[in-house]
Amino acid sequence: MKICVMPGDGIGREIVAQALRVLDKVGAKFGKKFETEEALIGGCAIDATGVPLPDETVRLCKASDAVLLGAVGGPKWDTIDPSIRPERGLLGIRKELGLFANLRPASLFPELQHACFLRPDIVAKGIDLLVVRELTGGAYFGTPKGIEVRDGERVGFNNMIYSEHEIRRIAKVGFEAARKRRGQLCSVDKANVLDVSRLWREVVIEVSKDFPDVDLSHMYVDNAAMQLVRDPSQFDVIVTENLFGDILSDEASVITGSIGMLPSASVGAGKPGLFEPIHGSAPDIAGQNKANPLATILSVAMLLRYTSDDMADEAAAIEAAVQKTLAQGYRTGDIREDGCKLVGCVEMADAVLANL
Repeated sequence: MKICVMPGDGIGREIVAQALRVLDKVGAKFGKKFETEEALIGGCAIDATGVPLPDETVRLCKASDAVLLGAVGGPKWDTIDPSIRPERGLLGIRKELGLFANLRPASLFPELQHACFLRPDIVAKGIDLLVVRELTGGAYFGTPKGIEVRDGERVGFNNMIYSEHEIRRIAKVGFEAARKRRGQLCSVDKANVLDVSRLWREVVIEVSKDFPDVDLSHMYVDNAAMQLVRDPSQFDVIVTENLFGDILSDEASVITGSIGMLPSASVGAGKPGLFEPIHGSAPDIAGQNKANPLATILSVAMLLRYTSDDMADEAAAIEAAVQKTLAQGYRTGDIREDGCKLVGCVEMADAVLANL
């Protein structure tokens, strides 16, 4: 398997380095060969080339089977032209690779129940859901958009727009994900107000006819936001459009206690997919061996599972090693608790490697 590695900015290089140690260990354990090549993205790419997504990075990504990303951005680049901010590199590579579906699992490890922000009786029901977010359409990419002067005052506008084929393909990803989990899909929209959501719901219902083994339900986005904190155990897979998915996936992640624990995948119609932790570049702790590498390590597990049809065992081995490490009491600062072993980024990876 050929993997393009983009450490990026801030803690990106530290956490990716530990994730690659785990990848090497898995390769040795299962007799698999992984070839990695590094590329620039984000702020470090701006410093080196003047742009957040160099052409060479795009070429390397497209020539790979999968892409592993650390994090992008930081205050160093906050004041530059918005058109070349580090985050533009991330949006750009998603577009170049045709990555229209973002898969964001939100699972609460039993060992981290103390970190959950919800009431103990809610936590006791368990949290294990997946948000499937459409990634390349909606208000973030719709046109026309801009700021102009009308009748003597400034007006800002964006266009939330979806074509039938865009809805159909993301719905299919949601149904297929639900089929592999507990067989329940909740489609989130705002069909009582938005025309685009009414089309969304109609197309999702049409796609559901091809998945009779999956139970489909619908929920307005405001209610979904409330239900996520009232009773997240009711959800298996949520599928929704770009703006709603951006908000709901962040909400789903934070109720598990730490965004330092959660991986993600962005996939399209073919290879390569992009795999990354959901947290940011955390420049305040960069270079101090304080970052939590577990989300990036779990992103490697997702990479193996979604890139290859025959690496489910390798992915499961990583996930089991992470859980065993937590059960042994190892904690980085973001998930620390009394009585546990406070460790740094490298030491946490050492423990995972030992458990592998």
